Amino acid sequence: MNIVLLEPLLVPQETINTLAAPLKAAGHRFKAYDTPTKDPGQLIQRAQGADIIIIDNTPLPAQVIQALPQLKFVDVAFTGVDQVALDACRARGILLSNCAGYSDTSVAELVCGLTVDLLRQIPACQQATRSGGTSQGLLGTEIAGKTVGILGTGHIGTRVAQLFLAFGARVLGYARHQNPHCVALGVEYPGLKDLLTHSDILTVHLPLTPETRGFLDAEKIAAMKPGSYLVNCARGPIVDTPALAQALTSGHLAGAAIDVFEQEPPLPSTNPLLKAPHTVLTPHVGYFTAEAMVRRATIAFENVAAYCQGAPQNLVI
Repeated sequence: MNIVLLEPLLVPQETINTLAAPLKAAGHRFKAYDTPTKDPGQLIQRAQGADIIIIDNTPLPAQVIQALPQLKFVDVAFTGVDQVALDACRARGILLSNCAGYSDTSVAELVCGLTVDLLRQIPACQQATRSGGTSQGLLGTEIAGKTVGILGTGHIGTRVAQLFLAFGARVLGYARHQNPHCVALGVEYPGLKDLLTHSDILTVHLPLTPETRGFLDAEKIAAMKPGSYLVNCARGPIVDTPALAQALTSGHLAGAAIDVFEQEPPLPSTNPLLKAPHTVLTPHVGYFTAEAMVRRATIAFENVAAYCQGAPQNLVI
């Protein structure tokens, strides 16, 4: 097989060499590019002749897939695959795997960290300290005793539930199907309406699909408990950004922490969240830890090895 890594995976080159060594020993050809590109023409050039390509979060449009007649397998070193033209893959019978699970802990820890930032007013506390201020006006609140609602109780949502339960919170879940692991932890599934109206903290962990795009719309945001907080470390388009900004400006929501947006940072100056009050914004770093980068690179190469051995794993399509 001709295997091409189209972009860096943000791990040391020695790690890539070690992971690629068994594939080379098995007689497969492997080439890695150490610079990212989103240019379709460059992607086509890099992947020409490849049976297998490995990508990160780079968009893979239909024109690229259609220009690669030998392509048989797309290995996405990421959890979400909405950046890939899935219909084009299906039309060609191209299999696709992801690296679900690599960032469960890193995302869950950021969710809890951002929640602490909001409830303890950490950004304002830092600014006050640096400018010679005091604790005046910076009274915080605790997670313990609060009700946390989790939209989406898959792998990451389950890890988030574990951490919030450790804080002493009551945890509610919403998903198409109840996760027995969450139920065993003590997560309750009251239904979406009750979850929205009773959650002091709402955290989003749904995948981005046609059904979940705009899922948390103006109506659902209006139904959230007054004075509650929203955390989104899933996908930006799941939440109606203008509606969220309006809810923050009106004071219906006490605050929001957002790591994901409708487009990857840098954000345009017109994004309403940039001017919304009581908002902590981070530039899509939920998955971005040294440990997670090594885990995803390892899973990505395991996916390739499994495909080459005729037993593909982590299949999305």
